[in-house]
Amino acid sequence: MVVGEALHQYLAKSGLAKRLAQAQVIPAWPRLVGPQIAAVTAPESVTADGTLFVRVATSAWMTELQLMSPDIMARINAGREAGRIKTIRWLLSS
Repeated sequence: MVVGEALHQYLAKSGLAKRLAQAQVIPAWPRLVGPQIAAVTAPESVTADGTLFVRVATSAWMTELQLMSPDIMARINAGREAGRIKTIRWLLSS
């Protein structure tokens, strides 16, 4: 058995594969949302239940992003295990 296959099986059996898929949203954020949104946001964490916490630069952007949440969620979950991110919590940066 190749090391990669063994690791894949371990992650699947332990339940860590889902958490790893959720965590991969953070480094992929700029690619998922594009440069304009990435410039005014900073993803912080993902909870086990699929809540993504994202800091936003201004309240105007936060309002806009709340309206765009369904589209952003679709981009995040596209081509992956459905529902890896279930909700986004937009947090105003201080």
